[in-house]
Amino acid sequence: MSIKRRTVFTRALIAPLAALFAGRAASAATALPDAGRQKVVYHLADTEKVMFVLGNIRNHIDGMGGPQAVDIVLVVHGPALALFRKPKANPKMATQVAQMSAEGVRMAACGNTMAAQKLEIADLLPGFVRADEGGVVRIAKLQTEGYVYIRP
Repeated sequence: MSIKRRTVFTRALIAPLAALFAGRAASAATALPDAGRQKVVYHLADTEKVMFVLGNIRNHIDGMGGPQAVDIVLVVHGPALALFRKPKANPKMATQVAQMSAEGVRMAACGNTMAAQKLEIADLLPGFVRADEGGVVRIAKLQTEGYVYIRP
């Protein structure tokens, strides 16, 4: 008789857990609108990390099998934004930014930083858009849309 009680108890415990995990798996499957397309937001504020972050993005695209497999947004604010000014950008970086932009990487410049540095979108390398709500707010919004946050 104790075996039957144990079996009944086990089944009673397992059924709700199985339903819970099945629901979570279904939620995870619906989080990506394009099957297998990864959504990532890179956060960049430090000047000494600009080339490192651009290299990470390049490796990310290549590692995923190309730009069609990943949706990347680069959000730049603080001191790092000054390095993306047309006259100050080093040629290697400008080439990388142009290539990434052509591959679909979206680049957002913090509107608050732009105001503080007295920059207009025309002052920045091509491909940037202004995040009027601010860089960190843009990052938080992207995270609520299912983007994975990376700050190298």
